[in-house]
Amino acid sequence: MGETIVEDFSLDQFLGKKYVIFFFYPKDFTFVCPTELHRFQEELGEFESRDVAVVGCSTDSEFSHWAWLQTPKSKGGIEGVKYPLVADVNKTIADAYDVLAGDYGFDEDGTLVVNGELVAYRGLFLIDKEGIVRHQVVNDMPLGRSIREALRVVDALQHFETNGEVCPMDWSRGDKAMKPDHDGVSDYLSN
Repeated sequence: MGETIVEDFSLDQFLGKKYVIFFFYPKDFTFVCPTELHRFQEELGEFESRDVAVVGCSTDSEFSHWAWLQTPKSKGGIEGVKYPLVADVNKTIADAYDVLAGDYGFDEDGTLVVNGELVAYRGLFLIDKEGIVRHQVVNDMPLGRSIREALRVVDALQHFETNGEVCPMDWSRGDKAMKPDHDGVSDYLSN
């Protein structure tokens, strides 16, 4: 990434092949956003070892993404980030995932009216191999997210899919999970 602009990028390329962490961030060239994008890059191997593709998205243009990817970290850039960044300049993707800040509509003359800035909140979506959103969390713009929590939820979903056991609050890989019996009482709770 950072060297190529891909037209018509789609998450459909991962259907049947990989899980996807699809995350939104407000803007390129800001303060909190690069901390998150660098952290996803630092943990990319952890996601890949779990068969998870990481894809970022903002309402900035592909040219803004490209320029940010060429800018060194020491100057506020995200040089070295290798996963794809989607440019949602028409705001349709952020709107479809319900993470678009601001409001828009048309007045009585048919003129587009915008209230607030149309940028994405910090939404994160875990999408399974069938294309179904299995987890979502949305943070307000000043609140950075937790990469560890994203990995924990991937582990929990994969544990459930593999073992049929559900994962209680704060469950982490290696912890005891719960296998509900036919009465709806878990072995975990009855011990």
